[in-house]
Amino acid sequence: MLGANDGIVSTASLLVGVAAAEASRGSIMVAGVAGLVAGAMSMAAGEYVSVSSQADTERADLAKERLELATTPQAELEELTRIYIQRGLDAALAKQVAQQLTKHDALGAHARDELGISEALSARPVQAALASASTFAVGAALPLLAAFLCPEKQIVPIVSLTSLGFLALLGGISAGAGGAPILRAVVRVTFWGALAMAATAGIGALFGVSA
Repeated sequence: MLGANDGIVSTASLLVGVAAAEASRGSIMVAGVAGLVAGAMSMAAGEYVSVSSQADTERADLAKERLELATTPQAELEELTRIYIQRGLDAALAKQVAQQLTKHDALGAHARDELGISEALSARPVQAALASASTFAVGAALPLLAAFLCPEKQIVPIVSLTSLGFLALLGGISAGAGGAPILRAVVRVTFWGALAMAATAGIGALFGVSA
């Protein structure tokens, strides 16, 4: 949802700003497509770098844990036991669980219960980059489609209104999925979207008049 919202807001704001400067439809669409591609690539690059850094940290933590298991196995067993005691098990049961999990997969147990690293939650840079780029592109395509289909003189109001509608819909869906108040999420996302479009429209109109 975050990537789609970002795509809608940034692309709609760009389209509205260029249209307010009284540019031609061709210029508006070129600017919008360029914004879609640049935004998607930026999201992908940023997400890849961020998640790659997380993956590097995870690998370093696992390497350290692997060394500790090889050099101080008893201390690691006691550490795992303390973790299970803190989670509510009595001492005897916690020790038994720690021993069984250590025997089965010591590194996996410490990775999961000490470091919070699991196969399902491990960092995947390429997957994260593709997901960010694709969601941004889908969001950005919505105001682009509106600009392409509407009359040239109506691009500013139609792109603005349809984009705010898309933002409200996505905000409501994400809030509903997360169990949060829907109205508050809708108001929040549409307010900031409207503010961004108003700012770029003002800048576009200013430069259009100046030209």
